[in-house]
Amino acid sequence: MRKQMTMKLTINFLKAYVKSMRLYYAFVTGISGWLGIAYYQYIADENYFNPQSGFIQTLQEPTPLSKKIVIIVILFLAWGVNQIINDYLGLKEDRVNAPDRPMVTGELKPRSAITFSIILLTGNLFITWFYLEPIAVVPLIVGIGLNVLYEEAKGYGIWGNIVFGVMIAMCGLFGCWAAGPTDTYFTRSTISALLFIMVTNGLMTYYTYFKDATGDKLAGKNTIVVKYGLEKNRYIAIFASFLPAVLFITGYFGFHAFQIELNNIFIILGLLTIFLQIWTGVQYYRNPKGELTYYSLATNIRACTCAQTAIIALFNPELGMILFIITYVFVGFLFNLNTNIKV
Repeated sequence: MRKQMTMKLTINFLKAYVKSMRLYYAFVTGISGWLGIAYYQYIADENYFNPQSGFIQTLQEPTPLSKKIVIIVILFLAWGVNQIINDYLGLKEDRVNAPDRPMVTGELKPRSAITFSIILLTGNLFITWFYLEPIAVVPLIVGIGLNVLYEEAKGYGIWGNIVFGVMIAMCGLFGCWAAGPTDTYFTRSTISALLFIMVTNGLMTYYTYFKDATGDKLAGKNTIVVKYGLEKNRYIAIFASFLPAVLFITGYFGFHAFQIELNNIFIILGLLTIFLQIWTGVQYYRNPKGELTYYSLATNIRACTCAQTAIIALFNPELGMILFIITYVFVGFLFNLNTNIKV
């Protein structure tokens, strides 16, 4: 009887934990990290030589499939595990914004959830250090620290978006550094990709503040949406939707940010991404509050994650195209599994 009760409690805990992970967001960390892996594979190619930068690979070597799988699993679960910490730190506003979340209702015990998350994160650190590449522990630890800092930074306008963007950029850096040995930790393309990840994810989280405006205001979180109000932010939403495209075009053609020639698949995916980003801005312009604000999240997440798959197509066109399709389909599928907008 005791064993059955323990098993039931464990199953209920895991169900509530997975529900709190909000797995439709997993592509945010997963695809950002996959971009890092794709870039490492690009420079690890034995035939690689970039005449623009004069960079010739030295220590880079193709990553074994088993290690790729481990890295990708860590990255896709990273959002959910860190989300538990974020939910714990943001309980005050979640009582208004998302009253049906398991940690708010008591379905998921906060202390047990945090303990389990710490165990998982510790396991990731050990796997990274002993099985992958020890240097990759750095962005992993920085990312965890930024996740804790984010809840505080969220109360200071754009700083919340910046901290969030840098936090997700750490996933890209983790993917690159964990993929194999290197003595070239940063190149112009690496830095450009990280900046692009930062901006697209900072923008993505800006749009999420629309649905949380009421609770954030009551909790004293002075986000951009709270600070300027919904009416002004309707127009900011439209203007901001052009930011990633302007950043890439200016960086690529004005500063040679990515030292690689554009290919046809990237151009097609890039144009589709621009449409998704502008459509996201239009959605929040039209529906800055209400149920449709919540359902616009699917387009918002797709615009952000598909932008990263387009950059992947710079280094691996076929992989970028495949991931674009998979990301678009499964973000919507996982999002639609949750029909409760208060979670």
